[in-house]
Amino acid sequence: MRDPEAFLFVIDCLAEKFRPLKASYVAGIEARGFILATAVAYKLGIGFIPIRKPGKLPYKVERVSYDLEYGQDSLEIHVDAVEKDGKVLLVDDLLATGGTAAAGIKLLEKIGASVVGVGFVVELAFLSGREKLPNGMDAFSIIKYD
Repeated sequence: MRDPEAFLFVIDCLAEKFRPLKASYVAGIEARGFILATAVAYKLGIGFIPIRKPGKLPYKVERVSYDLEYGQDSLEIHVDAVEKDGKVLLVDDLLATGGTAAAGIKLLEKIGASVVGVGFVVELAFLSGREKLPNGMDAFSIIKYD
């Protein structure tokens, strides 16, 4: 996104959609999710939690592995990233097949977080990624391609 006004629009859309949920943290999945999640967290005045590829976090971690269309991948999070039942919003740039987002939710729940919503800039709805998210999950996409 080269246009700063477009970036701010995206951040405002995500922040205002989820403000009523009163989350304590915004989690972002490496790498583009970091950029979005930190800006949304700043806009909401709450904390940021990084979810990273294996081997990059400097403390004790929990790990979740998940299937991709072309193989397998893993994500890690610090074991003490959030207090038990802390409300977390998960933000990433793209919802495609849903594997990465579902793994992020699973990882957050594994350390005791309550995921109150997930937000994306773009959703490729024709890939049915929402079907991999937990039933009833508040999911929001700014742009949706059917």
